[in-house]
Amino acid sequence: MLRFHTLQLTRLPRPPIFHKGDAVSLAKGTYQGTRGVFLRLKIDDLSWADVLEGNEAIRSHPVEWLEHTPS
Repeated sequence: MLRFHTLQLTRLPRPPIFHKGDAVSLAKGTYQGTRGVFLRLKIDDLSWADVLEGNEAIRSHPVEWLEHTPS
């Protein structure tokens, strides 16, 4: 007997969307827990972002390491 199965499309998790001024923290990496403010994605590599950290330094981190932090 031939059965028809409905194809289920697997939905991939969407990466979080960050906007300039969002409070973020590093969820992964060497500096896990570091808090800062999201500034912008790197133009030459959109998988990296500039973050203004609490010590007023601007550092680049992989976007996949960032998470929103309640303000």
